Amino acid sequence: MQRVVIKLGSSVVADGDGAPRADVLAGVCDVLAEQHRAGTDTIVVTSGAIAHGGRVMGLAQRPTSIADLQAASAVGQGKLYRVYDELLRERAVTSAQVLLTFFDMSARTHYLNARQTLTTLLEWRVLPVINENDTTATDEISFGDNDFLAAQVAVLVAADKLVLLTDIDGLYTADPRIHADARIVDEVGDFRALDELEIGHTTSPLGSGGMRSKVVAAEMATAAGIETVICNGLRIEALRAVLAGEAAGTRFAAGEARYSSFKLWLKYAKPSRGTLVVDRGAARAVREGSASLLPVGVVAVLGDFDAGDAVEISAAREDGGSGDAPEPGAALAKGICNYSSEELRQVAGLKSAAVREILPRATEEAVHRDYLVLS
Repeated sequence: MQRVVIKLGSSVVADGDGAPRADVLAGVCDVLAEQHRAGTDTIVVTSGAIAHGGRVMGLAQRPTSIADLQAASAVGQGKLYRVYDELLRERAVTSAQVLLTFFDMSARTHYLNARQTLTTLLEWRVLPVINENDTTATDEISFGDNDFLAAQVAVLVAADKLVLLTDIDGLYTADPRIHADARIVDEVGDFRALDELEIGHTTSPLGSGGMRSKVVAAEMATAAGIETVICNGLRIEALRAVLAGEAAGTRFAAGEARYSSFKLWLKYAKPSRGTLVVDRGAARAVREGSASLLPVGVVAVLGDFDAGDAVEISAAREDGGSGDAPEPGAALAKGICNYSSEELRQVAGLKSAAVREILPRATEEAVHRDYLVLS
């Protein structure tokens, strides 16, 4: 049985005035019903609540303030879900509305609870329709037109495929709306090859994402072994082709799934609260993945964080930086720190025996290798 996550961007869900594209959504729901009858586990991640709410309230353009965005979402969220629910019910598919926040993804217990809820819905043959809970989100914790959220959901449920629907045919060598000679990229096997392309943040007036956020989402999903495709959601035949395994849009080949679900969560969902700058020996040990990070290898602690928070681990700059204190250079890893920033500043650079004298109850490792993932 296949498991697929399909994400609809704001420009696919709503027209230029913020009204739901009834014909497009009906076509998408036709495909969803076909997949459902075929036994495919299907999850929808949708944008468009803010756009729809803004239209209902007669707003001339997408709001910019957090309060207005949250209020527009509150107006549009239920009404948008009702469109999906009615279209799917007409096609004999039961759906469920699921609202997620960044906190649900970043807090491990909430993350596991979200997984259990989605898994149960799929076992019940219910199609989840997911949106970010914009009514409580802030600009610091938004998912960027839900591209990041869709990738997180795909990782969360161990999907086989992630499909990102937008209003153009896929990833181009440059923005086709600006550059007439832009060519579509059929397949991406190495994300480093994209560095030469002009992948910008251009969005529709109704959305908050852009092609760059979709590429980042694809990188995240493929790192978890999930094939990802960006294609034109306004062309229903393109979605059908993708789900049938045929060529359409831009395909990102699934990478080798190197990490456990915990480490994928740590790498992509858990926010970093600070940075540990480490010396050359510690950097080598972290890079090779052979050892935990001990306080003796830490040369600088940046930021304020508590024990249990995630931190970035960086090698000290080879040139020493511009100031007296060591500055971070290349990013090495991310991990769960066993010390608060205040505690670690007291014992940074000290050997274990000296650490125990200052902090008798402290664990030996600043970051244990089991709670560390390479960048």
